[in-house]
Amino acid sequence: MVINSSLTFADRAVADAPTSYGKLLDWVKEVAELTEPDSVYWVDGSQEEYDRLAGELVEAGTFVKLAEDKFPNSYAAFSDPADVARVEDRTFICSEKEEEAGFTNNWMDPAEMKSILQDAFKGSMHGRTMYVLPFVMGHLEADDPKFGVEITDSAYVVNSMRIMARIGTDVLKKMEETEAFFVPALHSVGAPLEEGDVDVPWPCNETKWIVHFPEERSIWSYGSGYGGNALLGKKCYALRIASVMARDEGWLAEHMLILKLTNPEGKSYTVSGAFPSACGKTNLALIEPTIEGWKAETLGDDITWIRPGKDGEFRVVNPEAGYFGVAPGTGWSTNPNAMKAISKGNSIFTNVALTDDGGVWWEGMTEEVPAHLTDWRGNDWTPESETPAAHPNSRFCTPIDQTEMLAPEYQEPNGVKLDAILFGGRRKTTIPLVTESFDWEDGIFKGATLSSETTAAAAGAVGVVRRDPMAMLPFIGYDAGKYLGHWVKVSGEVDQDKLPKIYLVNWFRRNRDGGMAWPGFGENSRVLKWIVERLEDTAGAKETSIGYVPTADALDLTGLDVAENDLEDALKVDPEEWKTESASIQEWFDRFGPSLPESIRGQLEGLKQRIGA
Repeated sequence: MVINSSLTFADRAVADAPTSYGKLLDWVKEVAELTEPDSVYWVDGSQEEYDRLAGELVEAGTFVKLAEDKFPNSYAAFSDPADVARVEDRTFICSEKEEEAGFTNNWMDPAEMKSILQDAFKGSMHGRTMYVLPFVMGHLEADDPKFGVEITDSAYVVNSMRIMARIGTDVLKKMEETEAFFVPALHSVGAPLEEGDVDVPWPCNETKWIVHFPEERSIWSYGSGYGGNALLGKKCYALRIASVMARDEGWLAEHMLILKLTNPEGKSYTVSGAFPSACGKTNLALIEPTIEGWKAETLGDDITWIRPGKDGEFRVVNPEAGYFGVAPGTGWSTNPNAMKAISKGNSIFTNVALTDDGGVWWEGMTEEVPAHLTDWRGNDWTPESETPAAHPNSRFCTPIDQTEMLAPEYQEPNGVKLDAILFGGRRKTTIPLVTESFDWEDGIFKGATLSSETTAAAAGAVGVVRRDPMAMLPFIGYDAGKYLGHWVKVSGEVDQDKLPKIYLVNWFRRNRDGGMAWPGFGENSRVLKWIVERLEDTAGAKETSIGYVPTADALDLTGLDVAENDLEDALKVDPEEWKTESASIQEWFDRFGPSLPESIRGQLEGLKQRIGA
């Protein structure tokens, strides 16, 4: 198309736009003027487009095409070693008032941050293509579809977002027809190219900013091409910005899996589960039950939106269309359902190792370790090498509809009734294998005090125990105390008899000898069975100072060789450990200030009384 050269640069940027939606066109013009790309491309979401961009990424050295007989239509990417995880210390919630961000978030005055970002983004797309990517979180046919538009200079982001969300022409058409509100999500790798510059396979910038403006519902991301820093529909929108939307609109945006369980009698239950990253969430979402007659189906592995239904129940929906899972630890022996989906191809792998026959590998993928690999840094690797073959936070990005155990309810635009909520962390001591809360507010207390040892999914030290309320610590888009208050408020607005039961789980409890007290993985279905039987009021439980735990004979251990001492250690509630824990919780609660709901403080006082602290 010939564009009138007398038009301004901004007008030329939208001259061939496939939409007449004025609000969107104005924003695209504004961004083009700021970032100065060489060209503007509107993403249509087609397979042809995906294949063409993938080919360009192969030429650029960003992608390595994998063997068709190993992983059809799949690619491996390798990031800059300094761009391998979420950068929580560079992630900001720039609310109008600092107290609205709360102590769990980094904050800067919005006007000051905008000035910094304007300077950073000025000319940041020079020499690159500016992609305009319309997307919807959740279903396009939902009663209240949540739209976004990501503008990015990364084709890697475009192709990854095609897997992770519903994108392209149909979304844009619906936005235009309804003049829908959309979240503007601006992303640049921060690596402009001047004439004669040679590009690198993974462009990024040493300076990184991941910034959210909650009042205006906008996202600015600069300097990183990786994961949740760059795929802005994921953590940035579906959790941080969505949590603020949810607060204002009366629902919950949560870092949770969704699992459908069906018992031998054919009755089904829906369970959601909040687990910090790399603590087994994807493994649980894709669990293969080891007990006869029980069936598990997944609806999602990472993000759950919980909305009050028309009949007073909570309903859950997964707003994503793919998996962006941690690869190490995901294997044929631990998570065959994930591996079946991945092996169908159509995936993008990041920072995994390459096999000599055109495939990929990571620690835990197979029991047999290959004799030779090319590691994620491009070096020769053998089992004798001192470094991991795949980065500990390496990822697979795979379409969810390739999952053989995908529940039909995934396609329900407005979700499915929620029956139980799990909160789970990675703790060696103190927290039993499974505990049923006394009631809903005790359940919120357990979520508010959830703790786990940190992993490689976020930059920083590994192995440190930190509190992670509802596994949302890095993702709450406003003050954490008010967030917990919102949990109390929303639950008070539905039918109290239809509230889900809440359970605290810990697959990682150690036994008295320091080994794992519980085998985990598929055997966790035995815990899920007990939870379902508790919902049906048919399973035994022992009341303890922290809630109800299974009696020794309540867990179905048929065919499982678990030592009696190990089971005892897995279910142990030690008052002395809990005295230490309650002191730690008190220190945690002291950080919240006055925004922490009094009802949650009261739960801690009740715990102290029960354990004699």
